Amino acid sequence: MSLDAGAVGAGAKKDSLAQDFVQFCVDSGVLRFGEFKTKAGRLSPYFFNAGLFDDGAKLGRLAQFYAQALIASGIEFDMIFGPAYKGIPLGAAVAIELARLGRNVPFAYNRKEAKDHGEGGTLVGAPLKGRVLIVDDVMSAGTAARESIALIQAAGATAHAVAIALDRQEKATEKAADGSVRDVDHSAVQYVQNALGLKVCAIARLEDLLQYLTGHTGAELNQHRDRVLAYRERYGVA
Repeated sequence: MSLDAGAVGAGAKKDSLAQDFVQFCVDSGVLRFGEFKTKAGRLSPYFFNAGLFDDGAKLGRLAQFYAQALIASGIEFDMIFGPAYKGIPLGAAVAIELARLGRNVPFAYNRKEAKDHGEGGTLVGAPLKGRVLIVDDVMSAGTAARESIALIQAAGATAHAVAIALDRQEKATEKAADGSVRDVDHSAVQYVQNALGLKVCAIARLEDLLQYLTGHTGAELNQHRDRVLAYRERYGVA
């Protein structure tokens, strides 16, 4: 197989994985359409709630998507870190799935508050060392990633990459000195990649969601597609 053909094959496989993931999220009620207020105060036509991966079957299937996306990305790492709170079950599930596939790696997570008895501290699980993969659901502003990076670096390890379920591909926000909030020209993922130097693996992106909506007929889905397109025109990044 030629390099070009291999690239096309890998791209097609990634697109198929992303479309399967979007369908899974819709079927599970994790991805919903309507009008939802985001943390940035925007009215979004869709909402992704990873908290609704709320039973063993859904969480197991989600872990399979993460593992497949990570393997396809070629990103190398030595261990997994799950930031509190949503990242804890996500990181654990991904570690289990990777072990099932023959790639057994250590796993650790943090507490929001330090424990003052027993082993103490905020870190639980395997010692943080080597190249660490952070597993979370979405990235809104990169704040959580910065907090995880600080914990990892303080332990003497290297924050190497982040795996997320959905890249919204929209402008991040930042707070000005006067307390006002403004849009910036980059997304949270772009900030983590370019400013913090981490690799990012996303199972699906906003463009995959639009592809899903475009590929399904029906007046209701067409309305959702038009609203998502309008939202991307206003808040999207290149």
